[in-house]
Amino acid sequence: MDQLLQWFFAPGIMITLVLSVVFSFKGRREQAHNIRGLHTARMNISMGIMLIFIAGVQLLLSAESTMRIVIGALFLVLGIFNLFAGLRNHSIFRKRIEQEKM
Repeated sequence: MDQLLQWFFAPGIMITLVLSVVFSFKGRREQAHNIRGLHTARMNISMGIMLIFIAGVQLLLSAESTMRIVIGALFLVLGIFNLFAGLRNHSIFRKRIEQEKM
């Protein structure tokens, strides 16, 4: 079971790490404020999912110790916060971009 979870968590962490870096670079290079915000929101979504995967590793694959549970819970809370903040900002900036097009 642990091997199956490793095959799930490791690629998930790597993919979301690459997406976070790509959206970070795109956001920093963009001149338009709304598109910059959209890329930053996507970066936050990717980073939130990555933190949730890291929390899953800490909580499910490691030997049970108090420190690992605390760190896993902290990563889980930060990941959920990043995910929801990114989703909220993504919808806000997407609406702004659609309003500009009209």
